[in-house]
Amino acid sequence: MIIFAVAAIGYVVYKLPPYLTLDPANSRIPPEHALHFAFLSGHVISGSVALLTAVLQFLPWLRRKYPAVHRISGRLYIFVGALPAAVLALAMYPVTPGPGRVAVLFAASLWSIAAIFGWMAARQRRYAAHRRWMVYSFAIMWGYGVWVFVIANLLVEIGVDIPTAVESARWGGWTGNLLIAHWWLERTAGRTIVGVARRSPKAKVAPGAESPALAVGSAPANTGG
Repeated sequence: MIIFAVAAIGYVVYKLPPYLTLDPANSRIPPEHALHFAFLSGHVISGSVALLTAVLQFLPWLRRKYPAVHRISGRLYIFVGALPAAVLALAMYPVTPGPGRVAVLFAASLWSIAAIFGWMAARQRRYAAHRRWMVYSFAIMWGYGVWVFVIANLLVEIGVDIPTAVESARWGGWTGNLLIAHWWLERTAGRTIVGVARRSPKAKVAPGAESPALAVGSAPANTGG
């Protein structure tokens, strides 16, 4: 978790400052108009809140010792971070650059849906479902916010053209991260990635040893003799 925290802080420190100046000339993405810059600034600011509060959500000791902090940071993640950032991403869809536009639409929608479902599950005290939905939400956010940036730059560095790199990163970043998160949740629950319970290895019986069935008390059948 320390690695995630450091990466989240580093990413926010890199991305956020230009938008705090409220000067469109400093925007890392050239805005189409004033409203676009306002939406873009709100998206980056709320996204930064989501990224930093999400790190707090996955600290086990914080949940155990300071449950109130966990609840407050969770509400900040959803209502100040994830939902505003996702809604603003959807609002900017008409001016989103061509490569990977549909991926943006899917990622923003599923990110907000997962966050809402996670919050609803917590309100209903279904904590296992709450944990699962929040992991999905975090995975989509991290995959789209951080991995897209990393993957796109790596692909460009090895010679992939920018449109292809952006398209690949915008799809691969969050879908890959979501699959990894799902695999991890199922594995820690003792299931395969498709939700089937894992089979425990059959116990080996040494030659001459008692059968496991008999060892737990099953008796030979009565033949009536």
